[in-house]
Order: sequence, then structure tokens, then C-alpha cells
Amino acid sequence: MSVASLGYIGFEVSDLGAWDSYLTGFLGLMPGRSNGTSARYRMDDRAFRLQIDEGKADDISFIGLEVETWEGMQALRGKLDKEGVKYAPASDNLKAERGVRDLIVLTDPAGLQVEIYVGATVLTSVPFNSPAGVSEYLTGEQGAGHVVLASEKIDEVRDFYTRLLGFRLSDTIGIAIAPDFTLTLEFYHCNPRHHTLALAPMPAPKRLHHFMVEMATMDDVGFAMDRIEKCGVKQTMTLGKHSNDRMISFYAATPSGFEVEVGTAGIAVHDEVWRVTHHEVTSMWGHKRCS
Repeated sequence: MSVASLGYIGFEVSDLGAWDSYLTGFLGLMPGRSNGTSARYRMDDRAFRLQIDEGKADDISFIGLEVETWEGMQALRGKLDKEGVKYAPASDNLKAERGVRDLIVLTDPAGLQVEIYVGATVLTSVPFNSPAGVSEYLTGEQGAGHVVLASEKIDEVRDFYTRLLGFRLSDTIGIAIAPDFTLTLEFYHCNPRHHTLALAPMPAPKRLHHFMVEMATMDDVGFAMDRIEKCGVKQTMTLGKHSNDRMISFYAATPSGFEVEVGTAGIAVHDEVWRVTHHEVTSMWGHKRCS
């Protein structure tokens, strides 16, 4: 049994106020529950998709991976037990905090906290309403978006997410860093989203290179670009179209230094017809570094 989607992402950040303005004013997420040292944000009818907690790391702190059914959760527990993988059942307090019915906590080989859960809270009585006017985010079975993680322990990290949790390779991209060295990025899916997880085999100051939110329309992305100057956001890459997932997107710096990709129109992966391929460039056009 494998996980079904990226349900939520947690960040440890040093400036809660800057992040609140960024997530609501620029990205257009809807505020959820906040207690002064932690705040949650919505992208759809789920109680939250992103959480920020006050701290010094300015990096990703946890991810929540959703399992579709109770039976699936039990099957995944059984698989982890059979493989001898250590995990901890969540406390009642943590389950209540995350708003889920059942949850286990693991740590991936690079040290990232991974929470696997079932039974997320849905707030149908409080419809999603973007404060920036975003019409909709593409979530549902595709989850909250994607994360790109950097690690030198690529073999161990790959094994953790593929063999144990069921992520499947979509494709790879080779980036020529030097005449005799090519960095190969790996892209993995667990549902029709082209990639929920990407791995970069490299040392980096932060675990997270970027996370991605997918908006429903090109207009939503265009309006987000128009908000860049007003919100005091630094754009890091121009509008472009990726070679593998065909996402049309731009990139911007977050208050913590890593980046966010704001995109639309990514292609879907269907395992019965999908073929793993390799690409020699990251983008068909655009995605030029901003000065």
C-alpha cells in the first residue's frame, strides 16, 4: 500500500508576520487557526494545507502524507512493521492538532519529519475564500502541490520514499553543471500529479529547494505576478514552461530564503500508459533567473 497525496506541509520560520502577509496577500491562501506561535492556512475545504511554526530553521519542518482509507493505513503500518521501520503512533494531542483520525510519525533518512495519516478534517461549513481573489487551487486527489528536497543521502532517501512509501518515478532531468558533471534531478508521483516529490542529489543549506502551489487558471498565475511588486516579493525566475510536467509557472523567494513555484496547467500521470523519460533541460522556454 502506498501514500496517496501530499496532504500538508509545515515550515519553521523566524518571522511569522512576514510569512502571514506572504501567504495571504501574495499567494492568496485563506487564514486558518492561529495561536501566536503557529498559524495554519487553507487552499480548499481542508482545515489546512500549510502550517508555519515560529523557530530559527527557516526551512521545511514536516510533511503530511495522506492515505485514502483506514484499511490502507493498516496495510501501510503492516508493511513498515515487516520492513522493521521505526515509527511512533501520534499522541492524541498531535492528532487533534493536525485534525486527523489516525497518524504515525517517521523520520526520513535526511532527518525530515514525515507524518502519515488518514481521516483529515474537512470544513464544508466554512467555504474556502482567497483573500487575494485566487479562483481555486488544484488539490483534491493531487494534494497540496509538490516539494523539492535536496540531500546528499540520495540512495537512502530514494529508497525510503519509493520502496517503503510507494512513490513512483515519473522522469529525470539532467542539468550540465560542468563539462564533466551532470546533476540528475528525480521526479516522483503518488497520484496523477506529475510529481509530488522531487529529489536533488546535492548538499544544500536547506532541506527544501522549493514548494509548488498549482492555481486553477493562467489568469490566477498572472494576477499573482501582478501582486509581486505590491507585496514586496522578490521574483527569482521568469514565467516559463517546464520540459517534463509542462507546468507554466514563475518562482519567487519566500521570507525564509527558499522558493515557491506558482503554476498552472501541469500534465497528469496515468500509470497504465505513462513511460519514464529523461530530459536534458528543465524548461521548454522561460524560467530565466532574475537579477
